[in-house]
Amino acid sequence: MVTPRRFTLTQYLIEQRRRFPGASGDFNALLLDLALACKAIARSVAFGELGGVLGNPAAEVSTAVNVQGEQQKKLDVISNDYFTQMTEWGGQLAGMASEEMDEPYQIPATLQRGKYLLVFDPLDGSSNIDVNVTVGSIFSVLRAPQEVIDSGRDVVEADFLQPGCQQLAAGYALYGPTTMLILTVGNGVAGFTLDPNLGQFMLTHPDIRVPEDTQEFAINASNARFWEAPVKRYVDECLAGKTGPRGKDFNMRWIASMVAEAHRILMRGGIFMYPRDTKDLAKPGRLRLLYEANPVGFIMEQAGARVSTGREPLLNVQPTALHQRIGLIFGSKNEVERIERYHAEPAKAVDTHHPLFGERSLFREEVAL
Repeated sequence: MVTPRRFTLTQYLIEQRRRFPGASGDFNALLLDLALACKAIARSVAFGELGGVLGNPAAEVSTAVNVQGEQQKKLDVISNDYFTQMTEWGGQLAGMASEEMDEPYQIPATLQRGKYLLVFDPLDGSSNIDVNVTVGSIFSVLRAPQEVIDSGRDVVEADFLQPGCQQLAAGYALYGPTTMLILTVGNGVAGFTLDPNLGQFMLTHPDIRVPEDTQEFAINASNARFWEAPVKRYVDECLAGKTGPRGKDFNMRWIASMVAEAHRILMRGGIFMYPRDTKDLAKPGRLRLLYEANPVGFIMEQAGARVSTGREPLLNVQPTALHQRIGLIFGSKNEVERIERYHAEPAKAVDTHHPLFGERSLFREEVAL
């Protein structure tokens, strides 16, 4: 039996570059540096406790938090350093921004600056790392404003505030049973698996497409009491199964790692919901727009899925802040469009006598017996 030829990430990028005869190669070089950072993170994740990388940044600093007010793990800090150190030196970047840094990261004055901006979440789902659940890294590449390119000045927050439709590339690395890199450069979505013998990302999933229909949904059910009416309606209809208005059974999933959720949906379809809710009115959503929602949204749309806030296409949203949060719904096209229709319809009175809303509902409030 002849083993099929596998292309490396480098070969794939060379092939993609042929669509742009005048390209300098800087773009490909940046993506390869990002892949190298992901390999380094994968190695740290694989060693776990043996590598001394679990837990908080220091034993005596149990309350270390990032700009989001979230507790940092050692691997959050290590992963952030891998991204910055492996991409700043190549001369492709004008600056970068990360979930773990309050302000934009400046390329050192001693190094050459380039025409791209990088935004990233160095370790998505890091709250799961100590219990050995799949985590990942997410990144997005933007073009720097021309004024930044011409002047070489330090970048500022406003330079990064570009809608998702302006992304040049986006990807994520998945650190699970195998390490995978999922990438789009605006020409579909390709998946690469890390060959541990060669140390190379090999093309294993050349044209990923998300099915338009699904019977799986992912949502954090503990927030049910805070959901808006359209989301409650959608979930209750799914839970009603074959005897409900949808006429079919659904399975519910929740990993608490968006990279893992996104990867499952890319591989077999589904819908992911982390919608806007009323839990904290100061936060219009849980996920960060620039370096979580937008890159995953770009990947999903390139794979034929749909991405939305529930009210509008996500990639059209104009960012207003570097660490802006937003509600996010993505996945199989027909299901996302259904939720959008529910948001667009006038609010309807809830039938409190319907069993889905009664005391026997899956999401009923606990009462004293």
